[in-house]
Amino acid sequence: MEINPEKLLEKIREAKDGSQSAFNYLLDRYWNDVYGFQLKKTRNEYESEDITIQTFSKAFNKIDTFDENYSFSTWLIAISKNIHIDQVRKKNSSITSRTSMQDEERVYEIVDETPGIEDKLIKEQNLEQLLADIKQLKPHYQEVINLRFFQEKSYKEIASSLDEPMNNVKVKLLRAKKLLAEIIESRKV
Repeated sequence: MEINPEKLLEKIREAKDGSQSAFNYLLDRYWNDVYGFQLKKTRNEYESEDITIQTFSKAFNKIDTFDENYSFSTWLIAISKNIHIDQVRKKNSSITSRTSMQDEERVYEIVDETPGIEDKLIKEQNLEQLLADIKQLKPHYQEVINLRFFQEKSYKEIASSLDEPMNNVKVKLLRAKKLLAEIIESRKV
């Protein structure tokens, strides 16, 4: 899918200003590129998805460092490649490195704005059907949906519960809501 360079640049600048819809746009536009790249490298769906989530988490955290003279997709793939290399090193190393608390405190805030189309679609469903739709998601997406919408936990509480960085939780939740909205829409057709 070809993308208009001016529109992309506009979305990147909006994301740098903290726009939730710009983050959603970039996630939707580049998810398959990053995931496909990782799937070729890892040949493991779960690992590819996990690295893709971490890639967007890191990219959203560091978006202000993106140089607009370069390709955004190349920047994402470079982040993804580095995350994969780090994971391979960790697997090969007997020493587990720990993320410092200072790094976790500097998590980039993805602002919760007014409910998006996915949120509206989700709320329109009756509970029984919604639960059936949620069960079609992969278990880790079911878990974040459950923690956020049924247990009404904050991002920080979810991150603590799952022992994951907050940005990973935010990206995973964005992806889960998008996939759930697609399931609901496909059933309506």
